[in-house]
Order: sequence, then C-alpha cells, then structure tokens
Amino acid sequence: MAQRSLIGDPVIETFGLTRRFGTLTTIDAASLRVASGEIFGLIGPNGAGKSMLIKRLTTMLPPSEGRASVAGSDLRSQAAEVRRRIGYVPQLLSAAGDLTGYENVLLCARLYLVPRKEREQRIRDARARMGLTEVRDRLARQYSGGMIRRLETAQSTLHSRAIIFLDEPTEGRDPLGRHTVWLHVLDLRARLASAVVVTTHYMDEADMLCNRIALLDHGRISVIDTRSALKERLGRHAALDDVFAEMTGESSDRGTYRDVRRARRAAREHA
Repeated sequence: MAQRSLIGDPVIETFGLTRRFGTLTTIDAASLRVASGEIFGLIGPNGAGKSMLIKRLTTMLPPSEGRASVAGSDLRSQAAEVRRRIGYVPQLLSAAGDLTGYENVLLCARLYLVPRKEREQRIRDARARMGLTEVRDRLARQYSGGMIRRLETAQSTLHSRAIIFLDEPTEGRDPLGRHTVWLHVLDLRARLASAVVVTTHYMDEADMLCNRIALLDHGRISVIDTRSALKERLGRHAALDDVFAEMTGESSDRGTYRDVRRARRAAREHA
C-alpha cells in the first residue's frame, strides 16, 4: 500500500544513536531517516531493541551517544518540543482502568492541549474510528485486551502530530481488531501526512503496510529497505518471514516461556 506521493521531507533523522546500561548496549549506533507520510516498520526478534529505540525517539530515555532530530527538534536539547509533536502508544498498558473510555480520551485531549471548541468532535471521531462509541461509558478495566489497545490508539491520534509511534499496536488482537487499527493508521497518514513508526511481530502487516522496514538484531540495524527490495534478496517467491529468518536466524514467531506467560496473564487481566 505504499503511496509514494505522500512521502515528503525527513521528520526523523538519527546519527549513531546509542544507548548503554553499564556494559550492555541496547541500541548500537542506529542511523536512520523517516519521511513525512511514511509508514516505517521496525522488526526483529524479541529483545532486539525495537522498543528501546522508540523510547529514545520519544524522549523517554536519553541516548548515551549520537544525535537525533525528531519533528525538526533536537532530541537532547529540545525534548519538550519533541513531545509536543508526537503521539505514542506504548507496549505496556497506559489506559486508566478506573476511568471510562470517554474519560480516558478526554484526559488525553486535555494533556495534548486540544482546543476546547474542537475537543468533543475529535473525541467522537477518534472513538468512532476505533469502534468504541457504544462502550464510551464503560470503565476501561472492563474492556477486553483488544478494546484497550484500540482505546490507546484513539488517545494517541486525537491531535495533529507530525509523528505517531506505535509499539506493537495489534499484539493480541483478533483479525478484525487488527484491521480496524490499520485502517485508522492509513487514514491518519492520508489526512495529515503524518509519519508512522511501528514495531510489529506480524510480518504480513509489515509486508502489506510499511513503505520501508528496518530490521534490528542485538541492538543494531541490520538493513533498511523497502519490503519488495528485502524480499528480492532471497528470490522472487520469498516472503518477509523468509527474510526475517535468514537475517536473524530466528522465526518471526520467536518467544520465550516468560513471553507467553506474560502475554496470557495480560489477556486474563483485560478479558
């Protein structure tokens, strides 16, 4: 679904971005460029550094070395301005369980300084796109896991941001829920020419929706290219799953016992 006419000037540029925790390097000299209107995918095994890279780019954790510009602002010296220009859906639960769906979205609208006269309409539009209109007055803790992720996506897209970061936005959702999220992402990209940076373990999503893909392994970016160019490396009939396995030595469904246990515990808590 690449729409080249939508892709414009760079809104993210990193140069040797590195993050260390003692002797452990979680991001190793990452250099990349993301353009406005682009859906840019980050794929890689669990622990490869995808979420860590997003946390750097959203100012949640400072880099140890290197430099980066996000939405025209320096990541180190203009962190507050970066935060005003981005939306972020984290991997961990961010919705407040003791607030209703409407109250969660309203709280984000206020935090994002959405003008009062536009607030209610934007909230209605965001809920409608995510299929949450009928459950607006239900407490978030009564939502299913998939509904919570849709709520968080609605929260992150209330505002006209230059960049939207989505950390595994469709993890644990059924096919209909995944489809709803991606329709909304494509709509945002088309209407606002926003850049979307997304991590995913679903190779079919990355293959169908991302303009370009970066593959990370052990904190280092192994390759950045279009999905078609990546597959051509292995031959005309290759799938993105094949590229993933070839370059990382792993299957894209890799996961440890702890990963499975954590995912199932989260599913029980939000069922």
